[in-house]
Amino acid sequence: MNSLPATPKSPLVRATLVAGTLDLISALSYAALASKNPLAIPVGIASGIWPGAVKAGAPALVVGVLLHFLIMLAMVAAFLAVARRVPWLTARPIASGLLYGLLLWAVMNLIVLPLRWPALFPHFTALSFGEQIFSHTVLVGLPIAWMASRAMRQPAS
Repeated sequence: MNSLPATPKSPLVRATLVAGTLDLISALSYAALASKNPLAIPVGIASGIWPGAVKAGAPALVVGVLLHFLIMLAMVAAFLAVARRVPWLTARPIASGLLYGLLLWAVMNLIVLPLRWPALFPHFTALSFGEQIFSHTVLVGLPIAWMASRAMRQPAS
């Protein structure tokens, strides 16, 4: 199978932008609804690689957003790489998207975040758990699987 180039029309770029944007909007909205500062979300992401991000202001916001999309790029690339070898993933995008979203949630919340911030994670409330599962399955997993499915069904041009 042909490799998928990283052009603005490529499924890698499109799925990254769509899922990354939906996930970020969800996180910002959840923070606002929980009476927290939504801008703390990208700053918190930036602090994963930049301990001084909390005091850095606008540059930390930019780094956090860029890092968020870089992480999403890795998530999309992983799905696309596996989907090329496992046709079921693109034949059943709803099931595979929901399962992939659950896998992403588990990896992030049970492995990645606790390794980086063991004092803070895992920590769940019913509301945060529901928001995160919804976000990872519906706003991340489904768009990735759906866009991969569409792209892999189209003939190469």
